[in-house]
Amino acid sequence: MENERRVVVTGLGTVCPVGNTVDDYWKAIVKGKSGIGKITKFDASDFKTQIAGEIKNFDPEPIIDAREAKRMDLFSQYALYAAAEAIEKSGLDYKNEDSFNIGVIVGSGIGGINVLEKTNETYLTKGHSRVSAFYISGMITDMASGHIAMSYGFRGPNFATTSACASGAHAIGSSYYAILRGDADVMITGGSEGSISPTSLAGFTNIKALSRRNDEPEKAARPFDIDRDGFVMSEGAGIIVLEELDHALKRGATILAEMTGAGYTADAYHITAPHPEGIGAARAMENAIARSGKTKGDVDYINCHCPSTPAGDAAEVMAIKTVFGDRAYDISLSSTKSMIGHLLGAAGAIEFIATVLTIKHGIITPTINCENQDPACDLNCTPNVAVEKEVNFALSNSFGFGGHNATLALQKYSDG
Repeated sequence: MENERRVVVTGLGTVCPVGNTVDDYWKAIVKGKSGIGKITKFDASDFKTQIAGEIKNFDPEPIIDAREAKRMDLFSQYALYAAAEAIEKSGLDYKNEDSFNIGVIVGSGIGGINVLEKTNETYLTKGHSRVSAFYISGMITDMASGHIAMSYGFRGPNFATTSACASGAHAIGSSYYAILRGDADVMITGGSEGSISPTSLAGFTNIKALSRRNDEPEKAARPFDIDRDGFVMSEGAGIIVLEELDHALKRGATILAEMTGAGYTADAYHITAPHPEGIGAARAMENAIARSGKTKGDVDYINCHCPSTPAGDAAEVMAIKTVFGDRAYDISLSSTKSMIGHLLGAAGAIEFIATVLTIKHGIITPTINCENQDPACDLNCTPNVAVEKEVNFALSNSFGFGGHNATLALQKYSDG
């Protein structure tokens, strides 16, 4: 459409296993640094999986008052902390904006699992009268969006998306469409997860989804590698400021990239396994490309979901081959999860941030630990070392338990 609104990225913020700022995150993943280690949050010595991607040296103050932080689950703290960086970096003078013109959509796959576990223990040992009055507000997944809105006074569209590991991507896509519709001119969006807890670890371990490479944590996440044995659960948040183009230009914002499309599908196949032929993932990519007004020949880079599971990586590679045919071998791919692990509901957001920075800096981040590439995953996965390459148009894939597929499309911003 000739007069259709355009959506650009003007701010980024993160808390993740390799750094608590976007600059630290980017420097680490360009160098191929791993953020995976032994679990320290609780005693995991009896678990078959004892490793995760934990946040290091996290102090919510001064972003979050200590008293308020005690009433919030970690996933809300991470989201609010990352939002502060994204909003500051965007330069948005939000106090002089129409508060109803700024919305918040933040996804989470699990939400307040830590609050849930602690409250359940209190209930079982001390009785119902000792359950905290802040239990419900700490647990429910919409509270990350709620806390951001309350902290800044944003009164635009506000809700959460929950679609397992596609939650963050669905939040970003929903925010993109909200701006296109004119529901808001600015959306604070992304995903957050504080999922490293005993029951989360037990659940994922017992369905054999997690890597058991406990003696070499930094080598446990191995997308595309024939010896991959499962993903590594991680925690953190990625928050993005999306903005309508004219609004951004009028205030002189620095534009990092332009978001041009989002594609959503379902596998309708299995509760945890992807469709083996990747048919849902393929259509999601095709829809995102079509929405962007681009062709398959325009795609320079794909930030793959590839979580380092035998079935998941192979299905995504199959989907890419289905979409691009022989050209699939010419497209640069990488999996950020090889370094930071799998942030579940926040994965799509932090990987979207990596894709924005790939376009901005012209650097394809590596897929580390790809030492013996699986013949079933024989595409250009940028093994082990970053590569300089101009990227004008890119995709970011996210797929979740339940068969949820989301692909986000980004391009280098041009005023033409």
